[in-house]
Amino acid sequence: MTLRIIGFSLFSFIVGATLFATFTPNVSNASVQEDRAADRAAIRAHIESIFQAFINKDPAALRATHAENWLGYLDNSGYMLKGIKAYMDWNQVDPKSPYGMKSYKFREFEMIFKGDAAFVCFVADVESNWPGRSPHRVLQICDFYTKEKGSWIQTGSYTGPHQETLEEQLASPRQIGDEMKKRLLDAREAVWRAWFSGDRATLEKLIPQETVAIESGHNNWSNRQTILDGSLEFAKGGGKLVKLEFPKTEIQVYGATAVVYSNYLYELEQGGQRINQSGRVTEVFVLRNGQWVNPGWHMDGGK
Repeated sequence: MTLRIIGFSLFSFIVGATLFATFTPNVSNASVQEDRAADRAAIRAHIESIFQAFINKDPAALRATHAENWLGYLDNSGYMLKGIKAYMDWNQVDPKSPYGMKSYKFREFEMIFKGDAAFVCFVADVESNWPGRSPHRVLQICDFYTKEKGSWIQTGSYTGPHQETLEEQLASPRQIGDEMKKRLLDAREAVWRAWFSGDRATLEKLIPQETVAIESGHNNWSNRQTILDGSLEFAKGGGKLVKLEFPKTEIQVYGATAVVYSNYLYELEQGGQRINQSGRVTEVFVLRNGQWVNPGWHMDGGK
């Protein structure tokens, strides 16, 4: 019994020592992370120099701070940028331009290391001067750094709008170009004409499942199915749209949502008679996969 106890104790000691040796490097690595003050300062200074290059509109300084094989996504790029040329082409820093970054301030700045590589995360409050854009933006940024020939350089990055900026953008009115406005108004008219002609395929494309509509002169609210059924019933009854006009239209756009306010008038031919209707309508359109769809409206007789 005594030998067995001694043997078991020796075995336990060896197992314990092995486990301690296994976990000790992690403790050591944590200490190394804590002790890399010089590297932390160098990387932060490098990032500061990038922001300063934007403020100074200095393309040469900006290019020098990024690796030739740089890889990443930039604010609203929408696609991966590969290499320093793609990075510079996207940013288009022009010393003669009146627009650009004016100031910045960092918050939540932290980084971790793995040998000669570092991963840096931070939030930047940026003041800029850009046409059609709020002067203040909050960006969340993740940079990948590597050490080359003893110096740190940015090798990759992800830069995107912070939640604060996203919420501000979605709540702020924005302008849309002439082409997008035409597509919106074309979609508006297509919905009306498709309903009167019984064009179910077009209605199914432009009216989504969640649609809610309040029709003029009706107490009941309509959903997608009742709208489709009403269109079919009108077409089967031999009704025909003779004229459709929107004498006045105003548009508000927030993010991917447009609110269209209109005066409308139309003329129908049904049972050998002409029927004229007019009123007001507020319609909601949402841009989905490049197509404006119509998930709701409210009509009244304008009285």
